[in-house]
Order: sequence, then C-alpha cells, then structure tokens
Amino acid sequence: MAERTSSPDIPGYSEGARDVVGPADSAGPGPARPDSAVVRDALGVGIAVGLSGFAFGVTAAGSGLTVLQTCALSLLAFTGASQFALVGALAGGGSPYTAAVGAVFLSMRNAFYGIRLSQLLALPRAVRPLAAHMVIDETTAVSLAQQGRRAARIGFVVTGVSLYLLWNLSTFLGALGAEAIGDTNTWGLDAAGPAVFLALLAPMVRTATQRAVAAVAVLLGLGLLPVLPSGVPVLAAALAVPAVLYVEGRKLQQAQTGLPRAGGDSTPADIARTAEPDSAQGEDR
Repeated sequence: MAERTSSPDIPGYSEGARDVVGPADSAGPGPARPDSAVVRDALGVGIAVGLSGFAFGVTAAGSGLTVLQTCALSLLAFTGASQFALVGALAGGGSPYTAAVGAVFLSMRNAFYGIRLSQLLALPRAVRPLAAHMVIDETTAVSLAQQGRRAARIGFVVTGVSLYLLWNLSTFLGALGAEAIGDTNTWGLDAAGPAVFLALLAPMVRTATQRAVAAVAVLLGLGLLPVLPSGVPVLAAALAVPAVLYVEGRKLQQAQTGLPRAGGDSTPADIARTAEPDSAQGEDR
C-alpha cells in the first residue's frame, strides 16, 4: 500500500499516485463521483441560483430599465453580482458611467477564474469563447469541487447551461411582473446566489491557511465596503492571499532558521577557521 501524503489539502492522496495525476487533471478532494451525481448537484445549483433572476428582473425594472434592456443585460453580461451592482447603483441615483465602472470592477474576478479553469477543463479552442461566457462564481465552484477532468467538465457545462437558461427566463418573468412580485427582499430571492456559492466553498476551506485567507478576505471586504466604490472591495479582498502567504512564509523561514544544522552547529566558515592553524603548521614543517 502506498504511503499516504501528509498534505492536508488532498485527503487520501498517495505518494505513488503523485506521478499519475497531475494538477491539471485533479480538482476537488475525494474519489471520482458518478456522472449522474455530478449532474444532479450541478442542476441543483443551476436551479437554485437561476431563480434569483426574478429578483434581478424586478430590481432592474424598478431602477428604470425596460424589459428589453433588462433581458439584454442578462443575456450578454450573465454575471449576477455585477448585474445587481449595476442596477443597484442606477436605482440609487448614480450615473450610468459610475454604475458601469463598478460592475466591470466586480466582474474582473471572472478573469482569474478563467485562468484556473483553462488548465482544469482544457477545452478545445473552438468552444472556448462560448465557455468563457459561462465562467462565473457558480460554474467555477462546481468545477473545482469535482475530482478529475471529466467530472469537472460535466459540472461546468451542466451548471452553466441550466443556470443561463433559467436565469434569463426568470429575469424576463421578473421584469414583466415587477409590480405583481413587489419587494424581492420579502421573497429572499436576492440571497439565493450568495448562499449557494458559500455553501459550495465552505467544504473546500479545510486547512488553517485557507481559513486564515478566508477570514482576512472577509475583513478586508467588509472594512472597505463603506469607503470604496462598488466592486472594488471584492478585488481588494484578494490581497488576503499574498498577505497570509507572506506571514506563513516568514514563520516557516524562522522555523527553519532555528533548526540545528546537520552534523552539529558548526558552519562551513567555522570549519574553515578551525582548519587554518593546522594548514599553517603543516607548511612550517
């Protein structure tokens, strides 16, 4: 039986399998799951988050957008948090340019998602432009939660397609029935997306370093929220990663510095200084 690795990030991962499974082929922890289970979970995420399109449709219509403009925004942008930020700024009396800048800042996180997913999914070039349109929080979380490239691809496609269809359908219905639906806070639909996303991420935060990154990111995001434009605190929260890694690196460096050296505490310089008198005596003789 292969010896188990001491890494806490990949439970059950063996030393013998390290050369077989590369980082591009592996995603979440645990053994590979049946395709039906991946499809079921992906559909659950797509349906749960897709229903929050009702809230967006109502909010967008209330901010002054027409049904056509609301539907076009969902069809072409398809990034829920940025869409909510845009219509929220418009509803609050902000200028369209300021609202657009905040939405763009908030959606920039999808570019970082794409870097990771491009390695994990390794999709053919012909479908990459279409797949790029579906790189959002939910598809990224579902893909990274899977074990193996096949399961990650299934999770990405099923989540993306189901969420895109239901999000746009519910956006259309919400925009049409804005007056009948009323305040979306009463229904709680606006909280569906963040709740599902956090539920997907929570099991993946296992080590002390990951928990520290999450905690610092939350503090940065919440602390900067009152003073920075919409979308910027989310990007600033990403600074938690280098900050925590820097502290961890310093701790590791200090721990290594404090360890005794192999063969005793003598350094090469000490050994050289000790050998100098012997060499001089040899030359005199």
